[in-house]
Amino acid sequence: MTPRSYEHPPEQEISLPKVLAALSDPIRLEMLRRLSDGEEHDSITLADDLPRSTLTYHTRILREAGVTFTRGEGRLCLISLRTRDLDARLPGLLPAIIEQATRETPADGAEKSS
Repeated sequence: MTPRSYEHPPEQEISLPKVLAALSDPIRLEMLRRLSDGEEHDSITLADDLPRSTLTYHTRILREAGVTFTRGEGRLCLISLRTRDLDARLPGLLPAIIEQATRETPADGAEKSS
């Protein structure tokens, strides 16, 4: 089986408006939080209970904004953060967004207090 290839914007095309637009959706922000461990994840593990077409849409938005890197391996779609590229283009932005997203994520279904 031939591996799928995905198009990714070059580092120099990653821009603040595109990244912020991609991360303005709560589903994609949660995907970012899950990817923040620095590991590669199967796309299925990034959003619970989403239809495949919806999951594909959200992962495409993140990839096209330059937030993630996607590679196919067999039937898997493996996704990781483009941490180095994002840090080079937008220093400090990714850690700040991840920290805030982690703070705002409910723990065990209960709202976190400030």
